[in-house]
Amino acid sequence: MAITVNIYYKGTGSAAKQFAREMTESGTVDAIRNETGNLRYEYFSPLDDEGTILLIDSWENQEAIDIHHASPMMNTIMELREKYNLHMKVERYVSEDGIPDSDKKFIKE
Repeated sequence: MAITVNIYYKGTGSAAKQFAREMTESGTVDAIRNETGNLRYEYFSPLDDEGTILLIDSWENQEAIDIHHASPMMNTIMELREKYNLHMKVERYVSEDGIPDSDKKFIKE
């Protein structure tokens, strides 16, 4: 059962995009992706909101998230959030294992 956290970063102008770029170029994103229990760590840009960046962050379980939150990388992330004066909206989802048969007919693989 995976836990996915969607974080919408919003700032002034292109601040959120600059944040995501610096996270990537500094190697922080790769370091997070290499943490035990990380399943996904990707940034996206909504087509209708240039000032927002969406982070989809998935983990195997709560323990993996707790270890990540206790890591030194969180200081880097928090410093960059402050640097770019970002505000956040957070959504959290717990995934079921597999896709129900009733939903599979809507999915083209």
